[in-house]
Amino acid sequence: MRTDTGGMLRRIQLGNALSAFGSGFTVPYLFVYVANVRGLGPGTAGAVLAAFAAAALLVLPFVGRVIDRRGPGPVALIGTAAASFGALGFGLAASAPTVLAAAAVMGGGIAVVQPALATMIVRCSTATSRSRAFATQFFLNNLGMGLGGLLGGQLVDEAHASSFTLLFCVEAAMFVGLAVVLATVRLPSPPRPPDAGTVVSGMDASGTDGTVGAKAIGLRNRPGSEWGALLRDRPMALLCVLGFVLFFTCYGQFESGLAAYGVEVAGISTSTLGLALFANTAMIVLTQFVVLRLVEGRRRSRVIALVGAVWTVAWIAAGVSGLVPHAQAVATGLLIGTYALFGVGEAMLSPTVAPLVADLAPAGRVGQYNSAFALVKQLGVSVGPAVGGLMIASQVYAAYVLLLIGCSVAVSVLALVLGRRLAPEHDCPGSRVVARSLPPERSGTTADIVSRTDVGAPVGAGAPTDSQPPADAEVRGRLAATVR
Repeated sequence: MRTDTGGMLRRIQLGNALSAFGSGFTVPYLFVYVANVRGLGPGTAGAVLAAFAAAALLVLPFVGRVIDRRGPGPVALIGTAAASFGALGFGLAASAPTVLAAAAVMGGGIAVVQPALATMIVRCSTATSRSRAFATQFFLNNLGMGLGGLLGGQLVDEAHASSFTLLFCVEAAMFVGLAVVLATVRLPSPPRPPDAGTVVSGMDASGTDGTVGAKAIGLRNRPGSEWGALLRDRPMALLCVLGFVLFFTCYGQFESGLAAYGVEVAGISTSTLGLALFANTAMIVLTQFVVLRLVEGRRRSRVIALVGAVWTVAWIAAGVSGLVPHAQAVATGLLIGTYALFGVGEAMLSPTVAPLVADLAPAGRVGQYNSAFALVKQLGVSVGPAVGGLMIASQVYAAYVLLLIGCSVAVSVLALVLGRRLAPEHDCPGSRVVARSLPPERSGTTADIVSRTDVGAPVGAGAPTDSQPPADAEVRGRLAATVR
């Protein structure tokens, strides 16, 4: 029986929007809730945020293997149950130990859900539809978070703890809604890893021309060697380094270093800071599908390099805002522009980075690759606030801005280096370059051909899978020739 992958994908996106909507109710108010409403102080509030990060870093190295062995559906359901239980406990907790325990359970659950959802999206998409699928997920995340935050702000009252309990109950209910939706999803079967006797010619995992024989495939698929194989996959290892710099440079600074810089140096008010955050979300929501249309068919590595250029301009604007605090309107406009430019870059990343991670994953390893990249993301957003906050507290403002400008430039450089190691079907799926490399006897559009072929799957297999999308040995050889 053929799986309706389009319908399944719409259900996954619906569930994702529900959970984002629920998170929007609580995320902006976590610090205030712990420190002021429960009276536990800023130290405990900071420890709560650290507990979220620590729980995620603890579970992410292991969740990928479970996803690949048990399937993303059951793992996602376990994650949603933990996240819902943690959110409910958060709303009821009144002491430091209970609020920290709830934060750890909730953070671990959300960390499990993220790579599981990404793997489900990969299973229900093809190489050519994957960019749009992940862009839609990112759009719905931001729209849901924005609407949830807007509605939550109308319900919350710092003088009444029960109003915060209501917010956390809503979030818990939204995670239950996500679980209900995901329970109805029927995913297509994943491809089987290559047999021990299989020989695949063309582009190997390191991005060089060669032959992968039975011994190499056996090592790649041997239980217990997954992390070693991932680290030896040079394009993926380089993408992880690039991912850390990306998340450190942008997300790791939003609510810490950049926010503190805006208040302490540029002299903007906290209410204006909220307007800047709104400008970031609004820019993503308004431009996501326009940006998607512009980047489709472009080399992913060059799009990421352009993100680095956009963020370089953003950090220069932030630096200038700190030089003109006497001209408050100019400083405010520059800082709001910084957040808006970050939104443009984020809209460019959503259809490029996550699909690239999925396309680089060998057959049967997409869960591990997704969780590895989620781990890199968590490291970036954990280290970023620590470094940014420390530099702002030390009043080394110029060094802080120069560091982030340098990181933005590094994003562009790393992306261009990565592009030289990527095969055409990974860097630009569905492009004319890939189409010209296909033999005449394989008729049909590039999208048709790519969508019905996968590494590790029998030639001609047609179901959308969670592995790389190049074709058989002959086609891979032609693609390798294109790179040369």
